[in-house]
Amino acid sequence: MEGNMILAILVFYPFIGAIVSAWVGRRKEIIRDYFADFIVASEFIITLVIFCANARSGKGLSYHDCYLPQICGMGLHFTMEGFRMVYAMTAAFMWMMTTILSREYLKHHENKSRFYSFLLATLGATMGVFLSADLFTTFIFFEIMSFTSYVWVAQEETESSLKAASTYLAIAVIGGLVMLMGIFILYHELGTLDISELFFAATVYEGDRTMLYGAGVCLLVGFGAKAGAFPLHIWLPKAHPVAPAPASALLSGILTKTGVFGVLIVSCNLFLGNAVWGSLLLGIGVLTMFGGAFLAVFSVDLKRTLACSSMSQIGFILVGIGMQGLLGVENMLAVRGTFLHMLNHSMIKLVLFMAAGVIFMNAHALDLNEIRGFGRKKPLLKWVFLTGALAISGIPLFGGYISKTLLHESILEYGGGSLMKAVEIIFLLSGGLTLAYMTKLFIAVFVEENKDSEKQKHFDGQVHYMNLESCFALAGSAAVLLIWGLFPHAIMNRIAGFGRYFMNFLNTEEEPVVLYFSISNLRGAVISVLIGVLVYILAIRKLLMRRGDYIDVWPGWLDMERLLYRPILLGFLPVVCGILCRVCDSFVDGVAVMLRKSLYKDSPLPYERPEGNLVTDLIGRVLNFLQRMRNRLWGRKNPTHRDYVHLAAATSEELRESFTIIQRSLSFGLLMFGIGLTLTLIYIILW
Repeated sequence: MEGNMILAILVFYPFIGAIVSAWVGRRKEIIRDYFADFIVASEFIITLVIFCANARSGKGLSYHDCYLPQICGMGLHFTMEGFRMVYAMTAAFMWMMTTILSREYLKHHENKSRFYSFLLATLGATMGVFLSADLFTTFIFFEIMSFTSYVWVAQEETESSLKAASTYLAIAVIGGLVMLMGIFILYHELGTLDISELFFAATVYEGDRTMLYGAGVCLLVGFGAKAGAFPLHIWLPKAHPVAPAPASALLSGILTKTGVFGVLIVSCNLFLGNAVWGSLLLGIGVLTMFGGAFLAVFSVDLKRTLACSSMSQIGFILVGIGMQGLLGVENMLAVRGTFLHMLNHSMIKLVLFMAAGVIFMNAHALDLNEIRGFGRKKPLLKWVFLTGALAISGIPLFGGYISKTLLHESILEYGGGSLMKAVEIIFLLSGGLTLAYMTKLFIAVFVEENKDSEKQKHFDGQVHYMNLESCFALAGSAAVLLIWGLFPHAIMNRIAGFGRYFMNFLNTEEEPVVLYFSISNLRGAVISVLIGVLVYILAIRKLLMRRGDYIDVWPGWLDMERLLYRPILLGFLPVVCGILCRVCDSFVDGVAVMLRKSLYKDSPLPYERPEGNLVTDLIGRVLNFLQRMRNRLWGRKNPTHRDYVHLAAATSEELRESFTIIQRSLSFGLLMFGIGLTLTLIYIILW
């Protein structure tokens, strides 16, 4: 019962807070702001107490009995073990820091009550995803999370934000529908959606493995869309620049991890140790990892660069999941590297996006040429941003180096010839590109001077550029990130052990000690650093700058949404479906005419049309209207006035024939509908 209460509080407490926040916000804004702070702070305290109480076990106390029946048909089922516990605490911490920052960031914004309400509601939905014990519960809260976070992207209600929000929602809805299809297939084949039972059910499954692969691919599409994996990454570079910075930090740092969470469920339960599945995820991970870093190098928008960086870091994580499948039972390095890089990326993007928010709320711009030199005389902001930049670049003594080293070592451990050698090269190259674009951001904002001397003087004079609460949010998050990386064996290794049970790493042999700062492990970091320095000097400074300004040379037309998705979804599919519908309509009409001429023979009408031009004219008008509606639906040319006169002057025989067709097509359609419904009910009852 105690477990039930704790998990119910963690999931539904923020939803209650969202409703109360909306009510309070109508009366007193300052009370609403502090009330939201109280909700997220108390949520974090609850998760922290649970974590501290169970940290010694390494696995974490599980709550397997939290089942709420008769909700959404199948009930809601929650559980908590090591992985879920750590990520529940991480999510609560990130929400607490971003909510504190939101008070100053949204000071001059409109619709603040709406933002806070959906901020809290999304926290509850995210907790529901991470604590879900079955895929049905995961799906329910996953979809709630998609719709509540949509409001974040559309918060400013500008043309660009609404367009980005529509892209985000379209990807979320399409991905959710495909995911639901995968859940249907999986439940039909295995008979369970309980995550703890999937591994055993898939192991003893004797049916067609193709069906399991089909279900897995459907789930991968749904979860991969939220994670921002290639080729469903298109919402990331569009949503982050237009969303408020606190929302961007959560979108990048935690909501993408709900997608990774789902990918891990599929990979570590249905396809554990499956080389084919591992190769698929490795390929997607490599494309995502390099593609995101490549786009970030070309970007001249601060938040867009960080968004593309998120795509790249998700690629690193997917590479780790792919290596788990390829390495089989010997996948300890990949398991630990995957979990640690998830946590690293969450904390890094919390720091970087909040720093970007402070820059934007003072400079009111994101273009590097406009914000250049903003942070030259702001040591706290410079230290915070540098901490995140060094961590994400994989520099030794920072957390990103530890997780990237584990992932790199897993690639080396597998070997595999020239193909895996290419994967290693792209891995190191992507790390170098990360250093290059983060160096570009840091030098532009904190080292160089703005070309407009008056603007630079204004930037230097902004001493009180953030209040004490915002200082606490940024400095506290950066301090946690810094301490986290400085003690890899005492902190990071211990936290990494919490993920092994969720990822079904069941090797009971003693885990080898990884010497993170040995010469062999440092070699990979040194190679990436050298690549990053060369890319920055030769590419960014020489090719991507003109007359001292950063230039955007990326072709505007080279957009997957514009080139691929919109033409397919809004052009090709409607045309194909329209043709199919017309074929089916013509086929049914043909069957109706055939039956009318054979089995259902025509009989004389029981009435004669009254004489008089007035009635004829009225009937003609009705037929003309029906014809216009039909043509508008099918895109045909509307009848002219001459056609109308012709219809109005039709003979009584032609009018009787028209009414006969309408009458008998309708009756035949109803007859066919009844037959179809009857057959469907028979199929459901018998099969």
